[in-house]
Amino acid sequence: MLNQDVKDADIGFTHEDFAALLDKYDYHFNPGDTVSGTVFSLEPRGALIDIGAKTAAYLPIQEMSINRVDHPEEVLRSNETREFFILTDENEDGQLTLSIRRIEYMRAWERVRQLQQEDATVRSGVFATNRGGALVRIEGLRGFIPGSHISTRKPKEDLVGEDLPLKFLEVDEERNRLVLSHRRALVERKMNGLQVGEVVLGAVRGLKPYGAFIDIGGVSGLLHISEISHDHIDTPHSVLNVNDEIKVMIIDLDAERGRISLSTKQLEPEPGDMVKNPDLVYDKAEEMAAKYREAMRRQAAEQAGEIIDEPEEQYEEEEVAVAVD
Repeated sequence: MLNQDVKDADIGFTHEDFAALLDKYDYHFNPGDTVSGTVFSLEPRGALIDIGAKTAAYLPIQEMSINRVDHPEEVLRSNETREFFILTDENEDGQLTLSIRRIEYMRAWERVRQLQQEDATVRSGVFATNRGGALVRIEGLRGFIPGSHISTRKPKEDLVGEDLPLKFLEVDEERNRLVLSHRRALVERKMNGLQVGEVVLGAVRGLKPYGAFIDIGGVSGLLHISEISHDHIDTPHSVLNVNDEIKVMIIDLDAERGRISLSTKQLEPEPGDMVKNPDLVYDKAEEMAAKYREAMRRQAAEQAGEIIDEPEEQYEEEEVAVAVD
């Protein structure tokens, strides 16, 4: 019969041995890591998650989604396995704090950066307004529309709940800045049906020392003071009044900056007619615009001809060189 001490030596496994084995094979978790875990238990204000650590990790309800969550059951199911972000190191009880919100946050910024690169138009409902503009959510991220980039005659307060088309102005994850433009989205859409050299009917909505803002079908174009007349004018107020309906010609469409540049100067039959006889300018607008477009076409053809002629001359010189040889 074996000695009892020998038997203990053969099969003994102390608590110290077990703890050492756990330490040897336990995963080491760091804040910032993404790990796979299984929902172990749902609680009123959070959830316990099994990620293979000694102690179940804790997921607070405010970290369950990039959007507001009132009850854990809205986003999680018992025994569900998914990815979690390690938010903080172990506390005094050896428990880690996890986040789903942080993963969604990182992926949302990646998505909006991609949308900006594609120059995509997105839609979102306004959920609040403030003195500076309106607030929306894009891919779950909070975005801001400056007042100067909201193109509507409605008071800002009445925009809450309204769905708007938007273009990206600034996407900066480091500064947590997501800035959008309603005006750019409308201008781009409007630009698809506009052409340089086209005459449009507009209404004067604002006068500034440097020019007039003209509403053309819901979007604003700038009639710069230098494009009002061939004659020098001191201020747009001397020629135009707010709410005047006028004919203007489009001279530039800048989709990237969301700007439409207009002119009445190019529609003058004689220099200074916008000052002396604006009605004549409007009567002759289409005729003068046709001449402007023809001049543009000739200029483009001449430039294209110069580009085409250069290789032909070089080719002829090469043929001569070969013939001489």
